[in-house]
Amino acid sequence: MTAASYPIFDADRHFYEPPEAFLRHLPKKFKSQFQYVEVNGRTKLAVGGVLTDYIPNPTFEVVAAPGSHEAWYRADNPEGLTLREMAGKPVPSQAAFHNGAAHLAVMESQGVHGGLIIPTLASVIEARLHNQPEAIAALFHALNCWFEEEVGFAYENRLFPVPMINLADVDTAVAELEYLLSAGARVVGIRPAPVPGIYGTRSMGFKEFDPFWARIDESKIFVAMHVSDSGYDQIARWWTAGARNSDEFRPFEKEPFGELLDWMGRPIADSLSAVICHGVFDRFPNVRIASLENGSAWLEPLLKRMENIYHKMPKSFTRNPVETFREHIYISPFYEDPVEKLGELIGFDRILFGSDWPHPEGMATPMDFFKDISNVNEANTQRIMSTNLQDLLTGVR
Repeated sequence: MTAASYPIFDADRHFYEPPEAFLRHLPKKFKSQFQYVEVNGRTKLAVGGVLTDYIPNPTFEVVAAPGSHEAWYRADNPEGLTLREMAGKPVPSQAAFHNGAAHLAVMESQGVHGGLIIPTLASVIEARLHNQPEAIAALFHALNCWFEEEVGFAYENRLFPVPMINLADVDTAVAELEYLLSAGARVVGIRPAPVPGIYGTRSMGFKEFDPFWARIDESKIFVAMHVSDSGYDQIARWWTAGARNSDEFRPFEKEPFGELLDWMGRPIADSLSAVICHGVFDRFPNVRIASLENGSAWLEPLLKRMENIYHKMPKSFTRNPVETFREHIYISPFYEDPVEKLGELIGFDRILFGSDWPHPEGMATPMDFFKDISNVNEANTQRIMSTNLQDLLTGVR
């Protein structure tokens, strides 16, 4: 299927942010915390004064071609190629990777009407500056200002950039949210991870963060939790520190043990468990959270655990947490996930189509997702490909 009678809405599209996205509006006092530096003839990124290889090519002058990792993620790799080998020759950056009008033109050619635009390099910041919340807030504000200037937060009512907020200082987070609401943002992004603080990390569901959630509830904007460096690579380091060449998470350097530890599924499962167990949705019933590019393999075991815990400790919840999950959480599955099963677990009105274009692990041709949901009936297909995200963007509850 290459066309549809309704507008296609894509919940997971990306920009590759240029250096100016962070540097144009970054106050001078924080310039040393985010630097592009030359190392042996290559531009690298130093965060907090430390070189990072989390994103090997932070200028994105060349990138792996969109969709070039798809066979690997579909577990179709009989030759045992590495991700780098599978990606083949890199492609030059193009305007659509960082420009709203050019990106929209590509969407037109793909048959996609509207979509969320999620930053790529922003995911490097929080794990590496966890003890410097003021610097994180400054970098995110700089990025958000760049998005507002370059694209706007509802470009032609079709492109919807996802501005980022860090919750470490709730007053600063609320101030950033107020700025974003005044600028027209329809969604904000927070990292699926514990919130850092001077006394240690804690749940974003704790009542100290209620001013943030209260404003989300009132405005009926929604929150996106996109896969990031959530710090869970520390679990792999517990087991392998003596055998590793780096103490930094490198998501494109795959090895079986690290993948089995599920660095992607555990953070989102824990984060959603935290907001449910710590009562965010009880206090703020209009809050909606979309899980983006975290897949769905973690979902069924999580819901089974929730059901079990509820029957062990029913007085700890105002309602069955599985029911709460099904009302408040949306999930964008991977193309290799069994979407029919996901519909059975949470309902087709809580599933979002996401192509991850132009990332190599995404889809080169977004409309190919219709093939992956060919067994889903027409009404539910329209919900996945169009209606569900439109409702979130317009505040339908």
